[in-house]
Amino acid sequence: MKRWRERRKERKRTRRGKSNFWYELLDLLVDILLWVPELIFFPLRILYWLLRGFSRTVKHLFDNIMDWIGF
Repeated sequence: MKRWRERRKERKRTRRGKSNFWYELLDLLVDILLWVPELIFFPLRILYWLLRGFSRTVKHLFDNIMDWIGF
């Protein structure tokens, strides 16, 4: 069992040791291309949801005041 485990460790080490520069570069570029739109649109989405929630709160507040007054 020990010999099997040692061979398995050795195979894992050799696989990790072999790195392909072009594969890593392509992986980095794809990651950047996927993250850039997310970084741009995330603050806009948060702003949209905050304004939407604030406007709904104000609308409900005014509706309740008008109902309480009797209009």
